[in-house]
Amino acid sequence: MSQGSLLPGGRSRDSGGLTTSSLPSPVPPVPIPTLGPCPTPPPRRARLRYPAMVDVGKWPLFTLLGASEVASIRQACVFGTSANEAIYITHDDEVFVFGLNCSNCLGTGDSQSTIVPKKLDFLRGKKVVSLSYGSGPHVLLVTEEGELFAWGHNGYSQLGNGTTNQGVAPILVSTNLQNKKIREVACGSHHSLALTHDGEVFAWGYNNCGQVGSGSTANQPTPRRVTNCLQGKVVMGIACGQTSSMAVLDNGEVFGWGYNGNGQLGVGNNGNQLTPCRLAALQGRCVLQIASGYAHSLALTDEGLLYAWGANTYGQLGTGNKSNQLSPVQIMTEKERIVEIAACHSTHTSACKTQSGQVYMWGQCRGQSVVLPFLTHFSSTDDVFGCFATPSVMWRLLSMEHDDFLTVAQSLRKEFDSPETADLKFCVDGKYIHVHKAVLKIRCEHFRSMFQSHWTEDMKEVIEIDQFSYPVYRSFLEFLYTDNVDLPPEDAIGLLDLATSYCENRLKRMCQHIIKRGITVENAFSLLSAAVRYDAEDLEEFCFKFCVNHLTAVTQTAAFWQVDGNMLKEFICRASRCGAFKN
Repeated sequence: MSQGSLLPGGRSRDSGGLTTSSLPSPVPPVPIPTLGPCPTPPPRRARLRYPAMVDVGKWPLFTLLGASEVASIRQACVFGTSANEAIYITHDDEVFVFGLNCSNCLGTGDSQSTIVPKKLDFLRGKKVVSLSYGSGPHVLLVTEEGELFAWGHNGYSQLGNGTTNQGVAPILVSTNLQNKKIREVACGSHHSLALTHDGEVFAWGYNNCGQVGSGSTANQPTPRRVTNCLQGKVVMGIACGQTSSMAVLDNGEVFGWGYNGNGQLGVGNNGNQLTPCRLAALQGRCVLQIASGYAHSLALTDEGLLYAWGANTYGQLGTGNKSNQLSPVQIMTEKERIVEIAACHSTHTSACKTQSGQVYMWGQCRGQSVVLPFLTHFSSTDDVFGCFATPSVMWRLLSMEHDDFLTVAQSLRKEFDSPETADLKFCVDGKYIHVHKAVLKIRCEHFRSMFQSHWTEDMKEVIEIDQFSYPVYRSFLEFLYTDNVDLPPEDAIGLLDLATSYCENRLKRMCQHIIKRGITVENAFSLLSAAVRYDAEDLEEFCFKFCVNHLTAVTQTAAFWQVDGNMLKEFICRASRCGAFKN
């Protein structure tokens, strides 16, 4: 049964087996939380972190942006029931939003959808440290100064302003939070949690299952501190399922409250908890991070052990079956140490990263059920949700700022044309290009043969090049370091000549692709001549068809009449055979 479909008696069931009172909101309960930072790990774990090589292009919404806009992004988050809304923060700390704008969740002051990013001037210059969102959707955002802003759906006072009016623009949430510095937020379906720097948890919004932790099921219109078993304790991390809440303490204990029909609280039964209840099954384990899916939960200990519990309809617990678990069970026992876990309360997908940087996923994968952790080719858990989850949202506020660690590919790219580390120079058109003999030998058979056959230690460390232009030769050398080519079609012809001479077939194909994309009436015949000269049959056929399709315009260009006579005759004969000159 689909998520949020109605059962007899006006009750709704999620696709993970969750049954709750139906929500009066017209928006189906499909939230998308963003989990903030987990408790500070031991120093040894910090040294094991790996940079997340994330490309926001994996989320279809970002393909609407131009290259310069994408390059400006420092942080980003895709959310919404169909992953149709996005927020991003630039390197200049400007906040932009775009997308469908359900329930005013973009905070632009109106209800209009937009594919053109709009700036939220109210948040300009404020560094964002945490962000989360619910099903409405409603959005919570925390700044470096500890301020909490909210906007979007507010049918259950999940914005914390004491009303049920939708928040069309960001508002500062201050009731009961004066002198409190917020460090992290988490949203459930229609309820909200905030964690202060002092380790206190505040909750508000929809409370039909006790997810606010107040001891009742009355909705909470403004932030209220969650006490009871948390009184006097320091909380280090929070997470929300659809209608449940979780907290991990500084001593590694885990507490849960709210809806528990699938065992997502991990307390050993499936009864709802109106106040925080400790997970006794994790006694003796020091938990560093918790994560909540739609109706399941994950926990990571300081020993790198992974536990899962709750709904398992799609195999999201990774136990090898689809049976729900009322208490935490350890999974991936045969794998290496786990350093990060990931789940998102709008999906039934789970993911983790190991000490060596391997990323695994399990649960719902584009409609399929993966019941055991599956090794992906990703280097980031974020990519799992961009490529496999439904909807393809982000499970946390994504940061483009990574560790100082560089991959081998990044290091090579950085050292191209670097005088400080180079041991060889090429001189082309009077300009120098600094390279490394070892890299050239590894990447190019031409240089490997040249250095092995002719190179001696007493030879000069400068090689003169006169058969190719500087832009062409520099682009070729840069290709050996980066696997990329960035040249206009006219220069790509020269690079095609070089690639042919050096027997670099991949580079030859790339040049042909560049030329095809850049062909015009003015340069078409020149490109055709080059394709013939360099024996690029596929490119020749492409250019020939272009010239025939635009024959009248092409024959009036200078390139057409400057070409070699034999070439011109051959073209006319070939074009006539194609019927180009028929009336």
